[in-house]
Amino acid sequence: MAKFLIVEARFYDHLNDLLIEGAVAALEAEGHKYDVVTVPGALEIPGAVALAAESGRYDGFVAIGVVIRGETYHFEVVSNESARGLMALSMDGIAIGNGILTVENEAQALTRAKPDEKDKGGEAAKAAIAMLALREKFGA
Repeated sequence: MAKFLIVEARFYDHLNDLLIEGAVAALEAEGHKYDVVTVPGALEIPGAVALAAESGRYDGFVAIGVVIRGETYHFEVVSNESARGLMALSMDGIAIGNGILTVENEAQALTRAKPDEKDKGGEAAKAAIAMLALREKFGA
């Protein structure tokens, strides 16, 4: 049994609730424990993961958030930089599942967030579990 930290950027409450529901179901199905922490936005998720990883209290991490395209370049910055930050951490051997949705509109987000549809929260948790297993396999 491992302990995971779900790091959420809570902006769209109803969408985050669905993503977390899926992530929690996937973690609990495998018998893992978890905590949830909230950060101001998707750009802060990698920093929170890095801080929590340094604490040694968690075996893996699930990133949860929703970024919906607006009228400015901000969407690209948030989408690209949050993904880049998470990728950099994973390259350092941290087991992370990326469940940050980057979508054009709320309808796309809803379809991806619902546990009975695309279940991206659950998929992110499963990815974190898989990466933890791989890290343990290689003795990292």
